[in-house]
Amino acid sequence: MEILGSARHLSGDKEYYPRKDSDSVLTKGADSSLVVDRLCDQTRGQNTAVTCFYFDFAARKEQTATSMLGSLLKQVISGMERVPEEISWALQEQKRITSGRKPQLADIIKMLQLITSSLRTFMVIDALDECTVVQRFRLLDSLKEILDKSSGARILVTGRPHVRAEIERRHAGRVTSISMGPTTDDILNFLRVRLSEDETPDAMDESLEADILEKIPGSISEM
Repeated sequence: MEILGSARHLSGDKEYYPRKDSDSVLTKGADSSLVVDRLCDQTRGQNTAVTCFYFDFAARKEQTATSMLGSLLKQVISGMERVPEEISWALQEQKRITSGRKPQLADIIKMLQLITSSLRTFMVIDALDECTVVQRFRLLDSLKEILDKSSGARILVTGRPHVRAEIERRHAGRVTSISMGPTTDDILNFLRVRLSEDETPDAMDESLEADILEKIPGSISEM
């Protein structure tokens, strides 16, 4: 399915919505920024929040379930014209009791449950496989808690195939899995662009270029 298909699936387009009980979508190799852009375009003017988070292998020690969901919560709140009194009170109470300590995971989950129960919210989580195993499990369980209490949440997760079983085990009956990858034309176009930007053009001749354009797409398709 194309990236556009993923975005339409999440936004509720019936043409791309095969399962009404599906809240989570797993894709492989999707460009989540395109999905976010599409969701923003489709939901403009509606009472809808679009949030996103990218897991980076280099920052995997700092990117926890708490920091990730905290980031999504901040994105939702920052886009609100008026923050619900319950959320505002909870944040102020948290600061008062804990001398400014940041909200804990359980607090963030409750606030997201409250918000997404009345506000349609899309959460795009990119490169979940780059998250540490322990934090990934905590995140998946936390997302399940949110979905259990929220009818307005929709989640898109991208990652390598090995996280698929983890997601399906913790979100049984709620997952639609979409396998995505580049076409041969996509690979060829990418290679041609990169070759045209080669900083050492004298090292390239027609024979070598033809060899690259023949062998690399074939090796990728066999992966």
